[in-house]
Amino acid sequence: MFRASLAVVIFVALVAPPAFAATVNRSATRSASSSSHKLTHSRRRSSRRPRGQQAIQPDRVTQIQQALIREHYLTGEANGKWDATTQAAMLKYQADNGWQTKLLPDSRALKKLGLGPDYSTAINAKDGNFAPPPSAGAIPSAQAAGFAQSSGVHQ
Repeated sequence: MFRASLAVVIFVALVAPPAFAATVNRSATRSASSSSHKLTHSRRRSSRRPRGQQAIQPDRVTQIQQALIREHYLTGEANGKWDATTQAAMLKYQADNGWQTKLLPDSRALKKLGLGPDYSTAINAKDGNFAPPPSAGAIPSAQAAGFAQSSGVHQ
């Protein structure tokens, strides 16, 4: 019994002081001379430079416009300006394909328009073999039979 009451007293002694502590209002405790000082850090302007791409380059806009014209989402000539007409055409194209409709082009939309990344200058693309696979008739029958047997497919 004594141990239980001692444990309760210790618990109350540890928990009660923070609960009853008074909060101090710092603005009320400042003197008249210190109140003239303003907090400069709250009004300081950010000195950070914007990161990332801020605008679409005119030659890229021209490519996008040409692709949208080809797909009949834009009329007229490509002028290289990311104007309201071009943005509306891109939004419509993305919405028609079930993609997000924000002002910047979606990567899936660019790929479908044929404007995806160009890997032709990649290090391993120069020596790569991009030839189509041989037709089924060009594969020897014994080899084809071996493939069919090992895969469990019966012809």
